[in-house]
Amino acid sequence: MPSSKRLRPADSPGTTSPAGKDIVDILESINQQLSSFDARLSFVEILHWEFKSLRESLEFSQQQVETLAAENATLRESVKCLTDNVTQLNRENKKIKETVIDLQARGMRDNLVFSGIPEAAGEDAETRVKSFIKTHLKLPEDTVKNIVFDRVHRLGPMRAAAGRPRPIVAKFSHFKQKEHVKSRSRELKGTDFSVNDQFPKEILERHRVLFPIRRGFIQKGSHAVIAVDRLYVDGQLHRDPDITPWLY
Repeated sequence: MPSSKRLRPADSPGTTSPAGKDIVDILESINQQLSSFDARLSFVEILHWEFKSLRESLEFSQQQVETLAAENATLRESVKCLTDNVTQLNRENKKIKETVIDLQARGMRDNLVFSGIPEAAGEDAETRVKSFIKTHLKLPEDTVKNIVFDRVHRLGPMRAAAGRPRPIVAKFSHFKQKEHVKSRSRELKGTDFSVNDQFPKEILERHRVLFPIRRGFIQKGSHAVIAVDRLYVDGQLHRDPDITPWLY
């Protein structure tokens, strides 16, 4: 009769010895660690790709910034060039304008403007002026007869009958005769009449600026005179960029 061998509990099917259990636990722990490592590795790879994408994005942005900076520098240079050109054009335009004003003034150097002379329909302006010079400026008749004009006429359109008479501009043929007549304008002090040099409107506007300044210097005891559009104080040209910008 065969002998029956008793199995030990450790050798029974479906059971694990303590040593085997420890190995299983170790293997499971290792497997868990490997799974955790794989997860971390995947996360690192994701971070790597995201970092790579971010770096590429930053490099692209840096290239755009550099491109924009270069374009901005080019634009700034273009704007500076345009600004310089505009400044130069303004300077040249001002020079041309002053040249035109000077030429206009030179063309009027033989002219006098007579203001306040009564106006009548069908009048002869030259006769009116000669009569005025004789009567109000008190020049001898023979002197008045010898005065020669290139032309004499009223300025501007006809005015209403009750309005102030239009000024008369007279262009003298001889500059010395013009200066002689002008020197007699002191006889008109306290009257409604006046005799003045004719100037372009730009210079007349400058006179409105200079006359009060001249008066102030005179009140302080200085000798101040206006020559065309320049103010001389005690023989020196008075310059001020805020008051006389046309001199700069």
